[in-house]
Amino acid sequence: MEDIIQVKYALDTFYFLVMGAFVMWMAAGFAMLEAGLFRAKNTTEILTKNIALFAVACTMYLLCGYTIMYGGSEGGILPDSWFGNSIADATVEEVLASNGDTYYSGSSDFFFQVVFVATPMSIVSGAVAERMKLWAFLAFAVVMTGVIYPLQGSWSWGGGFLSEAGFSDFAGSGIVHMCGASAALAGVLLLGARKGKYGENGHVNAIPGANLPMATLGTFILWMGWFGFNGGSELMVSNIEEANATAQVFVNTNAAASGGLIAALIVARLLFGKADLTMVLNGALAGLVAITADPLSPDPVISTLIGAVGGVLVVFSILALDKLKIDDPVGAISVHGVVGLWGVMAVPFNNSDATFGNQIYGAFVIFAWTFVASLVIWGILKAVMGLRVTEEEEYEGVDLSECGMEAYPEFTDRKSVV
Repeated sequence: MEDIIQVKYALDTFYFLVMGAFVMWMAAGFAMLEAGLFRAKNTTEILTKNIALFAVACTMYLLCGYTIMYGGSEGGILPDSWFGNSIADATVEEVLASNGDTYYSGSSDFFFQVVFVATPMSIVSGAVAERMKLWAFLAFAVVMTGVIYPLQGSWSWGGGFLSEAGFSDFAGSGIVHMCGASAALAGVLLLGARKGKYGENGHVNAIPGANLPMATLGTFILWMGWFGFNGGSELMVSNIEEANATAQVFVNTNAAASGGLIAALIVARLLFGKADLTMVLNGALAGLVAITADPLSPDPVISTLIGAVGGVLVVFSILALDKLKIDDPVGAISVHGVVGLWGVMAVPFNNSDATFGNQIYGAFVIFAWTFVASLVIWGILKAVMGLRVTEEEEYEGVDLSECGMEAYPEFTDRKSVV
């Protein structure tokens, strides 16, 4: 019996670590997607932001975020402790004495959680790109990943008051994705649109990306990483029931992405008369976001429909935000915010333990806290150091002004700034 407990412990720990590595790979997906959808003159800066935010997120979560998120009492609002490293691995004796109730390493749990933290900031990165100062962005990342995200996460996954109220969000349509979109919206409202994006009489000028093959690769990487995002959230794979559940999560996640992509492709064709690749890519991501709140309860066909609704919503949401002159270069607010809300609200259709009232309550709390807190932090940063680069720097591209180098120097006559 002791050997069985040890093998199951090792298997679930390994499973957690592999799923965490899948989620970490999503950081590369966000980097490639964003670099492909922006103009060439801003590529180096966006890549710098994406790799730097991942390091900042990991460090802040280690220093305080993990303790804030999982160090509170049941039904609470504030954590019992704000700082410190609360990673704790059980001893062999403790694992055996638990009779299997302790089934994975504490370090593996931290690793799986820490790679989640970068996702909300990656969402912000895409929405504020091409005109925000690099260091203002990184300063916000410190607060977002160290306090704003972990605190609201503690209210649900940490056993706080939203969990007690019955709010259900399996892998984070609201807790992760809507949270990131809410912070992004606050930043975009204070930052303003890119120069030349909106003309007179409500005209919207398209600003095409520089590398659509790279954007497509980024979407495939995100699609693959999402199997870890949702599959790892099952938390166990070492018995028949949990193994079947994990496999079901994988199947449903894939089905939803496919449904979202196909729906966005069809809607784009009907609206524009063309197969708009950027809408297609966002359709796949919308399907993934939509199913994340509950990738286990529905069957694959229903999962496809949930993803399809997300794919339809994201196209109309992107168009609506442009009408409102809210400039989101990659559609991050639509994909992760609007569709994240749909994902949260779709849970009661398939999960009898969830109610629409509890889901609305949870979504409102997540949005209100993240948006207001982010607006305050963005406002402070704007007053202290400024959020936006100068008009000349924006015209020349933030690669040179923020990083001193270009991603594609052989295609320009300019020399890198040393």
